[in-house]
Amino acid sequence: MTAPLTPPPPPHEQSPHSSHDAWHAVSARPGAGPAPHGATSVFGHGGPAMKTEVREAAVITVSVALAGVLLGVLWAWLAPRVPLVGDLVDKSWVVYLKDTEGEQAIGVDGTFTLLALGFGAVSALVVFLARRRGGVPLVVALALGGLLGSLLAWRVGVWLGPTQNVIAHARTVGKGVTFSAPLKLGAKGALLAWSLAALVVHLGLTGLFGPRDPDPYATSYGGPPVA
Repeated sequence: MTAPLTPPPPPHEQSPHSSHDAWHAVSARPGAGPAPHGATSVFGHGGPAMKTEVREAAVITVSVALAGVLLGVLWAWLAPRVPLVGDLVDKSWVVYLKDTEGEQAIGVDGTFTLLALGFGAVSALVVFLARRRGGVPLVVALALGGLLGSLLAWRVGVWLGPTQNVIAHARTVGKGVTFSAPLKLGAKGALLAWSLAALVVHLGLTGLFGPRDPDPYATSYGGPPVA
């Protein structure tokens, strides 16, 4: 005589913890440890270690700042010259603007600003292509590197431009002879153009082409990942 067969329990009673496990698979957070009952977190692990990100940010900051040397050279080369003329009055040299209505001084600031915007866009593109992701350290590195690069470019451009001693220059060239004024950045806000352009371009590239986080619900329930 054999023992009577016991019918299997209904489907909803087969795994009393199945819904509990599924909930933990969805709600488990990175770094929270293994989910109970053997469930696996669908979010996976975080990005690189913070030390690695800080090290990369430091390298990016220095690299972007050093690019300011090239910006300063281009600014000294492309910026329009402000014409000055010297005159001898009562045995003292006086220097005047040759063209009082000229817009060369505005062009000097505009040239620096346009070059800084271009350098900001290029630096953001290079950083994005190298890292293919965002992150606070990268953003801070771009902003700080752009500001330091602008300051370096300003000083390099002034150094490479015409001499700062306009009286001595006027004596050298002679009375009534036109010479160029030293480079001067009148609009100090142009020093922020590099950083602003880098942040905007990097944010746009990250939003359009950066990696997408997987849909936790689609992964947990076996559905196709959402692009």
